Amino acid sequence: MDCESGADNSTRKRKLCRLVVLSFALLCILQATLNISLRLAFYSSDTTTTPDCEAIIKNLTKQQDMRMNELARYSLQGWLYFNHSLYYVSSTKNTWNDSREDCLQRGADLVIINSREEQNFIREFKKRTWIGLTDAEKEQTWKWVDGTTLTIR
Repeated sequence: MDCESGADNSTRKRKLCRLVVLSFALLCILQATLNISLRLAFYSSDTTTTPDCEAIIKNLTKQQDMRMNELARYSLQGWLYFNHSLYYVSSTKNTWNDSREDCLQRGADLVIINSREEQNFIREFKKRTWIGLTDAEKEQTWKWVDGTTLTIR
């Protein structure tokens, strides 16, 4: 069990992280809007502009908006954004297998740590965390859930 002060600190960190992610998403939307506005202004002054260019710009804008909406939706559901990936930290204590199944049902998997920065990010949770490393296939032969072999650097 977490101490009450630790739980408050963890809650504050999650809220701060969500605020940062939402702020980032809003800044991205603002940047995309500004870029598109400038492109439209540039293309409208160009007499050689074709309707295809405008369709491409509208399509790119729509895709950017969809990505930002998706990022905001995940953030509101408790997912954390770090280095181009989303992470979900469950408050439920489960076995490794049950935790992996929960991840798979969410369309994700247990974390595969690819860098020192990612490992430090995971440590910031300050709680026991299952990672996607297993020796289920062959005892003492560790593999990540994507099938890659563990390498020590």
